[in-house]
Amino acid sequence: MPKSTIVKYLTFWAMLLLWATAPAAVAAPAPRAAPPAVHAATTTATATARTWQPPLSTRGRYIVDANGDRFRLKSANWDGAQGSWTGSGSESDDTQHHAGQNSHGIPLGLDRAPLSRLMSDFRELGINSVRLPFSNAMIHATAAVPDSAVAANPQLRGDTPLQVFDAVVTALSDAGFAVILNNHTNTSRWCCGVDGNERWNSSQTTQQWADDWVFMARRYAGDPGVVGADLYNEVRRDVLDDPNWGAGDAHDWFAAAQLAGDRILTEANPNLLIVIEGINWTGLPVDGLPHGRPMLTPAGTLSHTLVDSRKLVYSAHFYGYTGPNHSGATGIGETHDARYQDLSRTDLYQALYDEAFFVEDGGRHYTAPVWISEFGIGAGETGTAARTWFGNITDYFADHDTDFAYWPLVGWEGHDDWALLRYDEQGGRHGLLDDSDWRRTAWDHLMTAPALTGPVPATPVWRMLNTDHGDFVQSLRVRAQGDWDSGASKAVCPDGLRLTGLGHTSGRGLCTDATAGDLRASGTGQVVVTDERYVPSGGDWASGYTKLQCPAGDFLIGYSHRGTRTSAALCVPARVTLGGTSRTVWFDRSDNRPSDASGGDFATQDYKGQCGDGEYAAGIAFTTRFAAYPGPDALLCRTLP
Repeated sequence: MPKSTIVKYLTFWAMLLLWATAPAAVAAPAPRAAPPAVHAATTTATATARTWQPPLSTRGRYIVDANGDRFRLKSANWDGAQGSWTGSGSESDDTQHHAGQNSHGIPLGLDRAPLSRLMSDFRELGINSVRLPFSNAMIHATAAVPDSAVAANPQLRGDTPLQVFDAVVTALSDAGFAVILNNHTNTSRWCCGVDGNERWNSSQTTQQWADDWVFMARRYAGDPGVVGADLYNEVRRDVLDDPNWGAGDAHDWFAAAQLAGDRILTEANPNLLIVIEGINWTGLPVDGLPHGRPMLTPAGTLSHTLVDSRKLVYSAHFYGYTGPNHSGATGIGETHDARYQDLSRTDLYQALYDEAFFVEDGGRHYTAPVWISEFGIGAGETGTAARTWFGNITDYFADHDTDFAYWPLVGWEGHDDWALLRYDEQGGRHGLLDDSDWRRTAWDHLMTAPALTGPVPATPVWRMLNTDHGDFVQSLRVRAQGDWDSGASKAVCPDGLRLTGLGHTSGRGLCTDATAGDLRASGTGQVVVTDERYVPSGGDWASGYTKLQCPAGDFLIGYSHRGTRTSAALCVPARVTLGGTSRTVWFDRSDNRPSDASGGDFATQDYKGQCGDGEYAAGIAFTTRFAAYPGPDALLCRTLP
């Protein structure tokens, strides 16, 4: 989104005009060329440069390194490679680029300071990580960047934008920074209006977008400093309609993120964090019509379950000039909704929780770290409300031990006063490290406030399964053995988790590793149960109902259905001897979950059954009686050893 004290955020109608009059190449890009050859990692980072141990993963609301120690993302956005052209006038005219800064499709500042100097200045800021935006157009560009764009780094002359990006990634990694790749735009055009970049597939297909992500993740798979894939920036409404979260159509951001995240982890680099940002804007910014910033709110009822259940990070953006129902427009198109900077400290904090930070609540199917991957303000800002907002939000981040990334990191002196560091034409540095920068007090508080460090205790994982639009098989071990119930809709927990809850009519399920950790034995053994052959004599735990019971010593990890009818249960052997006291949990007429049930509402508006944290599920019962719903009615729950 535009970050400037002059141009805050183009109104919907102004952006529509720009979109309608922009060159056709923006709305309909030329046929895609194959990406350049994969980068051979040359990182030489040492233990002395890197104070944390990759790869990163998650434990509850925290990101941790390979030693299980907290790694708080104290980040900034080094932008430029996503493009800077505003969409009007000549692309070769610097004045037609954001803040008059022509990035030439590479990270800003390489014309003004050598990489070694930039790395030193970044360390002086105190950050430990960099969000590094790029565009899909950058990946496929074949022309070398102008020599003037890398004047302070002559070793990069003759390089394509992607090759320059490679050098930046290597420099950051060698300097000990964690790098989170961010697909910011499709085209190399400044974000974020009606500009051909509204959705991941606005100017390309979802297949092309996911293919590009696999390419980028593979390209840097050998570089341990590259720790994350931030899938797409500020998903929002285009001219015609909105993105959605779970509708199953071409505009379904939930499904697209699930697809790309799983492909990255299975085809490219299983070590990466997968960062999924909420929906930034839906509706028309007109009083009386629906409009607002859904952000991460939809995750409360439909959350992502990746093939690796400890790689998910959710993300959100906050700027003072936007609001819970305010696009950030000024003048024509501005609604009468409050901006964040208009809210009281109390109301601002409530909005932050409602739109993003509820995700950090423990013991829910959606529990994950929240990374505020964009926030910022100008050094020249004089407005009392805006300055107060910046103090309030940095206080919140400091007090809540928040992972964050400031926008932006680098800019040109005299152009973008939002940048933490600004460089003049002679390479002189200006910005936050100057005593005169009013933002310094808030920044120092954010960077030095008490935070969790050291080992993070292991926490149970809770993850949702859904068959809303087809199969949802998240176990790689099960995937490797092929289709275990052909023609049915199937759901399977990620490896390491067991099935513990089911919805009666929704096709939703709940997985966990609570109490027992990874319960599954080694090997590939699994049993597809379609009848009552494993129900022992005298063991009728659901009289009159069809019972799909696991063999002795096995437990449930998945289920399937054909239409509304329960089809099969998927069972696997345990690494320990199972048995335990049994009980039948009925949920055909009401919820039946333990009073202290973790996991949250994994099947909204549906009756749910759930075993206790100290139990495992060993069977599913259903009925085919006339006029009865043939979905799951009961679970057989047994005490864990």
